Amino acid sequence: MPLAEENPLSRDPPLILPVVIVGNGPSGICLSYMLSGYRPYLSPEALHPNPILHSKLEEARHLSILEQDMEGSILTLSLNDWMELPGLKFKDWAMGKRRNIKSDRATPAEVASYYKHYVKIMGIQRNFIDNTYITSVVRPYRDPDDSVNQDPEEVSCEESHIDKENEADPKKNWEVHGYRRAADGSHKPFCVFAESLVLATGTFDARARLDVLGENLPYVSHSVAEFEEAVGKGSLSGAVDPVLIVGAGLTAADAVLCAHNNNIPVIHAFRRRLNDPSLIFKQLPKKLYPEYHKVYHMMCTQVSSAASTSYPSYTSYPEHFVLSFKPDMKCVLQNNGGLKKVVKISMALVLIGSHPNLFFLKEQGRSLGHHQNQPITCKGNPVEVDPYTYESCKEPSLFALGPLVGDNFIRFLKGGALAITRCLGLRQKKRHGNVESGSDDGVS
Repeated sequence: MPLAEENPLSRDPPLILPVVIVGNGPSGICLSYMLSGYRPYLSPEALHPNPILHSKLEEARHLSILEQDMEGSILTLSLNDWMELPGLKFKDWAMGKRRNIKSDRATPAEVASYYKHYVKIMGIQRNFIDNTYITSVVRPYRDPDDSVNQDPEEVSCEESHIDKENEADPKKNWEVHGYRRAADGSHKPFCVFAESLVLATGTFDARARLDVLGENLPYVSHSVAEFEEAVGKGSLSGAVDPVLIVGAGLTAADAVLCAHNNNIPVIHAFRRRLNDPSLIFKQLPKKLYPEYHKVYHMMCTQVSSAASTSYPSYTSYPEHFVLSFKPDMKCVLQNNGGLKKVVKISMALVLIGSHPNLFFLKEQGRSLGHHQNQPITCKGNPVEVDPYTYESCKEPSLFALGPLVGDNFIRFLKGGALAITRCLGLRQKKRHGNVESGSDDGVS
């Protein structure tokens, strides 16, 4: 459905859209791309690591992946470089921008620029309404037999979605309220209705905190982007005091790599022991993620050999936690044995994870998770969805993808976008008698 000539948020009476996607990150961009009519096919040079799947893909090379019955396997399809979205290789974009990519890993700023360019070059800009903030999402009408009102132990996820293709009651539309921020800073409220709603907000809205004394001091940050900005401005060049990086996940590893590549000394503190099997580094293939394994090697080398000179500007403190930050740029660390250590630093980066912010949903979406009445988290309690359609098991016509359902890598979220597009496409064909969907099926 064309969103066309005018701003869809300014309509009166409110506009009813087939799909509204909440979120403008890679999840939302990828889904918007596919809903706009782009269909993925097997690339001639592609070789799927699973020989059975590759054989099936080869048999139906003339059909788009959306039209093939992959028996759930579309969730694991991986396309080239893991930061890319379909149709535009990151290296091709970088060459066009005359960027000098020194390694296989890109900075967050480069990736953000790539996604902005992707939306423009793919012709899906009009699907995105920028400077828009969602304040509430509700579905005023609900069937008494909706699965959300039933015992989740009694109704399986698959059974709860039987015959939903035939549901087209306008009263069941989602009501989306929000405002758009104008150039002069004023807020213009709006309301639209959506037959289907997709949550693609990611997990970076609410950064996890240590909740220790001094965490709000100006030199303490919770963002890699802020660190990269400081590095880009040269604020930390030639710094005598190291940067403290707290955390043992991929974001913390990104910060370590950024500091190491810019000759910035680092103190790296984290709670877990080095042989902890749940460390993310132990779950990533070395060949695919050599940079992350380099960070893990740095963490281990500094502990196993105090005299090591392999990484003279890096110091690892496993099984340590932050006790407090001081106004004089000092941090108090403590190990599991109670021994304290005071370190002088130039900046502190607290990178211990983040949580999705679903404040616009009733009870912040607590009813949508695998564990009801608990906050939605990307690891412990993601949104529970049907694995073949990515539709919520608790709310009909509500979909989610990306980190909200546990797909924390960009190369995995493409499977969710494929599943949602295929599901909505089949429902539209059944509803309109096999009429092919046009471009611009929703607003992001």
